[in-house]
Amino acid sequence: MPRKRTLVPSPLAWTMQAAPVPPPVLPVLAERGGTQLRTPLPVAIIDTREQNPLSFRRFKGWFARIEHRALKLGDYSVSGMEDSCVVERKDLADLIQSFTTNRAVFISRLRRMAELPHSLLVVTASLTEIKSEYPYRAANPNRIAQSLIAVLTGLRLPFICTETHELGEEIVASYLYQTFLYDWLDRNGHGRHLADGDL
Repeated sequence: MPRKRTLVPSPLAWTMQAAPVPPPVLPVLAERGGTQLRTPLPVAIIDTREQNPLSFRRFKGWFARIEHRALKLGDYSVSGMEDSCVVERKDLADLIQSFTTNRAVFISRLRRMAELPHSLLVVTASLTEIKSEYPYRAANPNRIAQSLIAVLTGLRLPFICTETHELGEEIVASYLYQTFLYDWLDRNGHGRHLADGDL
């Protein structure tokens, strides 16, 4: 007896093919009463010691300018918010080394970040890569993954994983832009929300 062909395949048979869409012109806009507010653009800061820095060239419309200078903490920040907004970025090799060979120094840095109101750890590798065997390295993937969860739960420091360096650029750029925007709205008496009735 011939098998019937189903018109719609089972969701279990679907395969996810990642194809990120291009970034928006601006991550978000602030409005009050249905009218867009005229808000300034932040100045992004990239630490001069960052080994393989994220490039914000694709996001020039998101920032007034991009500066390269030494930061006391982290790899990225916003001008005027260096003591309250910090992003630390790690690729997979750097994350492994930070949680093994340089663990004490890295944990000390994360503790300092956790004391700030706006801190984020961005890993430009997927969780699947973090949990997979590391060729040419003796590190245990479970130890690295559990260390990340400990940072989240023990230090209450959020982290986000991105599959590519380019997606990491967009996430960090958006985080800096929105952190600045929420801070500006709050300082200028608009409250910490983008539009009436939102977050």
